Amino acid sequence: MIDWPNIRTVLLDMDGTLLDLHYDNHFWMEYLPRAYAKTRGIPEDEAIAEIHGGFASVRGSLPWYCLDHWSRELGMDIPTLKRELKHMIRMRPFSLDFLRWLRTQPMDVLLVTNAHRETLNIKMAEVDITQWFDRIVVSHDLDAPKEQQVFWERLQELHPFDPETTLFIDDTESVLDAAKTYGIRHLLTLLQPDSSQQKRMDTRFPGIHHFDEIMPQARP
Repeated sequence: MIDWPNIRTVLLDMDGTLLDLHYDNHFWMEYLPRAYAKTRGIPEDEAIAEIHGGFASVRGSLPWYCLDHWSRELGMDIPTLKRELKHMIRMRPFSLDFLRWLRTQPMDVLLVTNAHRETLNIKMAEVDITQWFDRIVVSHDLDAPKEQQVFWERLQELHPFDPETTLFIDDTESVLDAAKTYGIRHLLTLLQPDSSQQKRMDTRFPGIHHFDEIMPQARP
């Protein structure tokens, strides 16, 4: 599936790609609305409607991923709440094996994430995978999310790469669309970013369940 001999740069998303998205989905869709309802003294369904309405207004933009934004908007300490669920942070199957294998190859390996810097810190305190990357790129540091072309332009300035020999793996198709528009040739998605949900069968990009499907088998 992957033309490994012609890959020189590998760009990897974090949430839903290397890490199980169940932690994030549970936090934003269930845990936070319950906490918000309790704090405000309102019914949980009202809290869900209010919070999810706020989500819709900024989806795909930098504030959508920003813990500072949501702390201000909701009047809650979002990083502290996220740490209350840190026990749910876990790697997806074969992610670490894949990272270890990549480090044996002559490639640049970058983590490129829309996650807020504090989210990254919380997760790396539980599953530190920073050692496996040549560079870690947080979209907030580039002042643009991966959905926008300016992200890719600034990434190119920060860490030059050839789109023709670059593989980008991400679970969000709007992000993959942006990467395709920029010219990245090799694109791959995950069929089950959240282990608690069913596999997706209608992705517009080639997809895998786990990374063992694209790791070359060792020859005897």
